[in-house]
Amino acid sequence: MDLHRMIKQAQSIQSQLKSELADMSVSASSGGGMVEATVTGTKTIKSLTIASEVIDPEDPEMLQDLVIAAVNEALRKVDLEVQSKVGSLASGLPGLDGLS
Repeated sequence: MDLHRMIKQAQSIQSQLKSELADMSVSASSGGGMVEATVTGTKTIKSLTIASEVIDPEDPEMLQDLVIAAVNEALRKVDLEVQSKVGSLASGLPGLDGLS
């Protein structure tokens, strides 16, 4: 395969990946579902849902911990999804199939 064609193919894959990441939405929860965070593939928080039962003015640290746990888990899931997508897209490029 010539270099020009390989560059074009890589650009096409990059464009496809950007589009898929923009459309991706991953959710995770903590506290038995009391806090749920939804994050896009570009790692932007799309939504955060907090059950009223978990809001305790006497213990704001617990709520903070639950929010952090839910957001971090959602971000971890995004990373896994991105790795998977990059791996599957790169497998189509000659010489890159072992990178995923």
